[in-house]
Formats: sequence, C-alpha cells, structure tokens
Amino acid sequence: MASKKHPAAAAVATTLRLLYLLLAVGVFLADRLTKTLIESTMALNQSRMVIPGFFHIVYARNQGIAFSLFADSPSATKTFLLVLLSSVALAGVGFLLWTADHSDTALSAGLSLILGGALGNLFDRVQSGSVVDFLDFSVSTYHWPAFNLADSAIVIGGGLLLLHMLKGRETAMNADKHRF
Repeated sequence: MASKKHPAAAAVATTLRLLYLLLAVGVFLADRLTKTLIESTMALNQSRMVIPGFFHIVYARNQGIAFSLFADSPSATKTFLLVLLSSVALAGVGFLLWTADHSDTALSAGLSLILGGALGNLFDRVQSGSVVDFLDFSVSTYHWPAFNLADSAIVIGGGLLLLHMLKGRETAMNADKHRF
C-alpha cells in the first residue's frame, strides 16, 4: 500500500520544489541579462581590461561546448546535435530536480544551477547557433577560455553534486562501520 504524505509535508515539498525552480529561472534570467548587456555594449571580439594581467570582459561567440571544446569542428550537424543533446540533458536534469529530496540542499541547488545554466546556453544556441562568452581570465602565460554566467552556474552546480555524492558515500561508509 502506498503511503500518503502528511499535507504539511507535501506543502513544504512543493514550496521547496518551487524555490529551486525559481533559482534555475533566476540563473537563466541573469545569464540572459549579462549576455544581452555584452551584445549591446561591445563589438564582437572586443576586449575591456578589468584587472591588468588577470581579468578582461570580452565579447566572444563560442560555437562549441563549454570552454570552446569542439568549436572548430567542421561538422554541418554540430549545432543540431548540440541542441539535441542539450535538450535531452535538460529534460533529465529537470526530472531529477522535480523528483529530488529537497531536504538535501547540495543536490537541489546543484541541479537548479545546472538547469538554469544549461537552459541559458541552449537558448543562445537555438537563437544564433553559438553561445556568448565574456569572462576572460589569465595568469602569466596561462589563459583560460572565455566563458559566461551559465557556464559558471553549471560548474558550481556540478561541484555541489560532487559534494552530495561524497557526502552520501561518507554516510554509507559510516553505516557500514556501525554494522559490525
């Protein structure tokens, strides 16, 4: 027999679910706002120094995936495949977020950040076939590929998921210790 949630517990679960979806929407909107600001105030490939030798704001277009991977691929179907794979991944992350135990903040926040960031980059790719990147860091001769707010949210979300998995592994190992 299936157990029913207490009405108060169901209301809390629904509220948490909506708050985490709001976080994803907030990431998407912040990403769109920053990209629109860059597109409307800078010329393509323009760079503005913020911290000499360390940080520039640039206007770059990335036809590849995160951090310009596969950007130089000549495949005519690259954009279609990237949109298709991104859409499937978004559906999976959205499902996981909707069904997650929202009492685990690292899991829910991580999924929300990934969902909002992936949606921001997918929007760009569908709209123009490329993604706007504008954060450009370097130290000495080391240069990191330009990225955007959506990429940052995805990486931070992935880090939170990693913390969630490590915490789960530690909990399982502690349970095994107490079993014997």
